[in-house]
Amino acid sequence: MPVDVHTTRPTDLQRFLDPRILGRLSNLSLLAKTVVEGFLIGLHRSPYFGVSIDFAEYRPYAPGDDPRSIDWNVYARSDRHYLKKYHGETNAEVHIVLDSSASMGYRSPLGPKDAVSKFEYGCFLAASLAYFAIHQRDSVGLLLFDTDITDKVPARARRGQLSRILHVLDRASPGRATDFSVSLTNVVEFLNRRGIVILISDFYEAPAKVMKAVRALQFGGNDLIVFHLLDPAELELRVDQPLILEDVETTERMEIIPEVIAQQYRDLLQEHIRALQHECRTSRIDYTMLDTSRPLDHALFAYLLARQKSKR
Repeated sequence: MPVDVHTTRPTDLQRFLDPRILGRLSNLSLLAKTVVEGFLIGLHRSPYFGVSIDFAEYRPYAPGDDPRSIDWNVYARSDRHYLKKYHGETNAEVHIVLDSSASMGYRSPLGPKDAVSKFEYGCFLAASLAYFAIHQRDSVGLLLFDTDITDKVPARARRGQLSRILHVLDRASPGRATDFSVSLTNVVEFLNRRGIVILISDFYEAPAKVMKAVRALQFGGNDLIVFHLLDPAELELRVDQPLILEDVETTERMEIIPEVIAQQYRDLLQEHIRALQHECRTSRIDYTMLDTSRPLDHALFAYLLARQKSKR
């Protein structure tokens, strides 16, 4: 399904970030390009030029501006001082760490037929972030984990790096149970220099245990971005008859009566989310919870803000 994002109206842009529509694109490279270019068009048409990654516009020099930002080529042609605004100049090393455990394979059986699983959404997100980072001339790497690291692409800025990352994502599938303490400890070995670490997971583990492992990724001063993926059915338990739930990682089963436990479930889930938010905030980790039915622009915007912070 080829898409020409350059000919779209602003009101059309959101649909290019819709995971259900993206799921119809079998080519991850096309998918990532569609997401990123659609997002950039929306970004450049928004008031948020301050987080733009490429040249946005020139403006006249004013007293107090940094003279190092003057475009001297323009000065040579016009004899006037102009600043070139918001051009990304600092390269970063970016590591995308994606949870490929069994629970990430969940998609609601009661949702739309074209709904994507948490893992598919995570792959869309990882591919888009990789495309985005390489577009900014950053070094990008990828690590997949469940009980241990299951696949990896060391961070590089060389030609063909995006293809290597997309190839790994394209053949990946959810595997075993998650073990944050082992897997994330091993991830640290691949963090060669200070950069940005992006962790994508559903975080089905006690927040204290998760955060103990996650904080290790800040070793050496890394900026850490956490994307917490949840299916709409996990966020809001919407069933009206007794059913049997099965843990996809342990195969443990439990029969429930929704009207009895629905509110308790929602309260416990919100408590879990608030605990993760609080722990991330106190550790200066950027936390974003993403509903897998929602567009990907929030994730890309969160990455842009974190990248700017890492350049200060």
